[in-house]
Amino acid sequence: MSMKLASLAAVATALAFSQAAFAASGTITVYTSQPNDQMAAVVAAFNKDHPEITVDVFRTGTTELMTKLEAEFTAGSTPADVMLIADAVAMTKLKNEGRLYAYADAPTAGLPEAVIDPDRTFFGTKLITTGIIYNTNLVKTAPVSWADLTAPDVAKSLIMPSPLYSGAAVIHVDTMVQQPEFGWKYYETLADAGAVAGQGNGTVVEAVARGEKAYGIIIEYMALNAKAKGSPVDFVFPKEGVSSITQPVAILKDSDNIDAAKVFVDWQIGKTAQEQSVGQGYFPILAGVNPPAGYPALDSLKIMSADPAKMLADDAANKQKFADLFGG
Repeated sequence: MSMKLASLAAVATALAFSQAAFAASGTITVYTSQPNDQMAAVVAAFNKDHPEITVDVFRTGTTELMTKLEAEFTAGSTPADVMLIADAVAMTKLKNEGRLYAYADAPTAGLPEAVIDPDRTFFGTKLITTGIIYNTNLVKTAPVSWADLTAPDVAKSLIMPSPLYSGAAVIHVDTMVQQPEFGWKYYETLADAGAVAGQGNGTVVEAVARGEKAYGIIIEYMALNAKAKGSPVDFVFPKEGVSSITQPVAILKDSDNIDAAKVFVDWQIGKTAQEQSVGQGYFPILAGVNPPAGYPALDSLKIMSADPAKMLADDAANKQKFADLFGG
């Protein structure tokens, strides 16, 4: 290549880069179920790396978030560009409806295939497991299994999140009812003994930390974060196994700022965000990033398997069954 052609190529490359940088600016709106304080920290860290992109956040429980989104679709448009929710079933529904953008060249090196949608419309950002929280002032013998919660004196002081509100609860309930040793009989036993459902996982940790309930079903990081901050609680990874969610991130196909949304997705599955998620108490999914201090090695946990397609097909019926048992 001549010097002149090489110079022109360099100019063209620089121009393309500057155009891409210019394109990846402006504002994106993220709809999320991640707690407000955590999302504020996420946005601050993202803006440290990408000050050229403004991130607006709308946060609520996954079920309410999906209801809002469906209403906006019906009205003709949504301000959302990115979804970051603790519910692969809800993401699968959006994908099946043609609402998600296929990000074919997302930088997924170091991520397990299991957290990547085969059509590359959504990507796991962390691993969240569900287990048992208990109040250490009220409980002298810690439970070790899901079965322990069915004892009448335990169940009557048990609270759980509702799948009518929490995406994590959707995954957990749908996983449990797919297990032959549990099924709906497990939840019927809990309901008959006086167990109750709150709304999201926040209501569970608050009730157990205050001593209003002795036991709860909850995602692990909320319990372990509360313990680290001095609440009289501890957490158990039950011996039969835990349900798991990956808090996937996705770009809506009709986003008016795809380029900036891609930058946000890239950052979410990159090392900086993964290390931040560890600091917030999550299991990371990126190879080479260690889990939070005090957490068991991920490969030491038994993770219960469940069929996402069956979860989606049974979603409405499962929510109705849960509501029949615990109210809604």
